[in-house]
Amino acid sequence: MKLRQLEYLLAIVDNGLNITAAAEKLYTSQPGVSKQIKLLEDELGFTLFSRKGKTLGALTAEGHEVVDRARRVMQEVQSIRTLSDRVYHQQQGSLSIGTTHTQARYVLPPVIREFREQYPNVALNLHQGTSEQIARMVEDKQVDFAIATGSHRLFPSLVMLPCYDWDRVIIAPHDHELAADGAEISLESLSRFPLVTYVFSYDGESSLKKAFTDQGLVPEVVFTARDADVIKTYVKMGMGVGVIASMAQDCEGSGLRAVEAPGLFPRSTTWIGFRRDAVLTKYMVDFIELFAPHLDQARVREAAQLPEQADIQRLFQGVELPLKGRCAEVVDISVYAESVV
Repeated sequence: MKLRQLEYLLAIVDNGLNITAAAEKLYTSQPGVSKQIKLLEDELGFTLFSRKGKTLGALTAEGHEVVDRARRVMQEVQSIRTLSDRVYHQQQGSLSIGTTHTQARYVLPPVIREFREQYPNVALNLHQGTSEQIARMVEDKQVDFAIATGSHRLFPSLVMLPCYDWDRVIIAPHDHELAADGAEISLESLSRFPLVTYVFSYDGESSLKKAFTDQGLVPEVVFTARDADVIKTYVKMGMGVGVIASMAQDCEGSGLRAVEAPGLFPRSTTWIGFRRDAVLTKYMVDFIELFAPHLDQARVREAAQLPEQADIQRLFQGVELPLKGRCAEVVDISVYAESVV
């Protein structure tokens, strides 16, 4: 039994048992309505209408009882739809996001500022951590959204939507030989210097390290941190050459020179994810679109219905993602977030 069949039944009754008029009211065909009523009668095991040839005569006694119950069912359905609409369009609540320092410091500030302007009554909670820490937040249901790069295996329960691509850049003091104009920037030249970069995953998975090992090189990683600003501090101290995300470059200079190195390391993709059982409000969907404009409501809804992450990846095949580069706008995020941990 389908809700559509009950809807067709009530339309017929409300239109004087005229199937053609009911079909017009429902913007469908008369044969389609007749077929669904016949299927409903076959499933119930009794007729709903007495018939005079091809026309309907009257409701049977059983038909009257079914119509009464169908009206109650459809009223409840409408109540559920009203509840869903009210929940979806609510203007206040909370939104918790688990993400990395780079996203929180260099990408999210203008997004959060605009979001707060649109939804001043929604409390924002921003939690920072490594991919493993964010995965635990997801598992413990501490966050509504996770924003990270790679590490798909850590988030099997999430719908993960691709947001943008980014490359790594090399940072060094202006007097360093790699910062000189025309300096050779290669994995081999980098391997000659101590490196300062992001914390690697606990299981050792790292596209940066893999890039070196694929060429038979062993990088000398002397210091790691999850905070790009900490990496810059230690590069300034002369501890080594830094490797950071392109978004984390400073717009106004920091005593360091950033050297583009396209193709030196694999390009990375940042995604935003939510649990498959999540109820997405309008402000949640709007936040996703602010963060990644190609992720509009229709595309988010379509992706959320897909059963596997591989299906989502196929959905986005051929979609050209934006490439995040240098000089992201830096805003004091504490002004907009209720808590930052």
